[in-house]
Amino acid sequence: MSLTFGSKAKLNNGVEIPWLGLGVWQMSTKETLEAVGHALMVGYRHIDTATLYGNESEVGEAIRKSGIPREQVFVTTKLWNNDHGKDRAPRAFEESLKELNLGYIDLYLIHWPVAGLRNETWDALLKVYKDKKCRALGVSNYTIKHLEELLSRSELVPAVNQVEFHPFLFQRELLDFCKKHGIQLEAYSPLTKGKRLKDPELVEVAIKYKRSTAQILIRWALQHGIVLIPKSSTPKRIEENSKVFDFKISDKDMGFLDTLHENFRATWDPSEIP
Repeated sequence: MSLTFGSKAKLNNGVEIPWLGLGVWQMSTKETLEAVGHALMVGYRHIDTATLYGNESEVGEAIRKSGIPREQVFVTTKLWNNDHGKDRAPRAFEESLKELNLGYIDLYLIHWPVAGLRNETWDALLKVYKDKKCRALGVSNYTIKHLEELLSRSELVPAVNQVEFHPFLFQRELLDFCKKHGIQLEAYSPLTKGKRLKDPELVEVAIKYKRSTAQILIRWALQHGIVLIPKSSTPKRIEENSKVFDFKISDKDMGFLDTLHENFRATWDPSEIP
């Protein structure tokens, strides 16, 4: 698969999502405006935010200020835990739509598989999707058991499952399950929140390719067919993270990176959610 910075993955409903995007988790108002603005200037066309992040309005503002046509920028946001339920979920969606002020949302995700409410929430959001207020509907932090539960009762297969994913948390079974069912896997924290960027074995691969360890992690995910949204508010790193389309990791080195898996999580663990 030959990719460029402008390449897009096709979701199961035909909507296209750029392979590489910018995550804005934990960014302040000023950081968000500057980071999103810079990312758009250097060629990013995919921005990922969430109600939890508290910066949806800044994401929308930065996109509007960029002058780039709305239809050229793919925007994801997410429903947080206290907004689950048949009545609350649609209201939360409308609030995000208002905060972003971009006319529509490209991808709306259930942020977390809240026990006892997630199915009711999905059913409520199906109407939002059918009303064409969002172009695609998906989930986040769903394990195989959560996906199996959803698939057994839903008329719509989620377009995306966004989870933590990198060589140190190589969820091969989840990746295979998603591919089998036409669900696009998307990686958050693909750079391990910086916690493993100095890992000696990763550094060794990076030196071989004359790349940063962050670039190796991004390229590894792309070659596994994973959409990803590395977060950075630093202009230099935002640019560096995008310069991963002019080299390829060999099959041998991909195999080696796969072996770094040790179930290391830089964020939360949804596997214990019933």
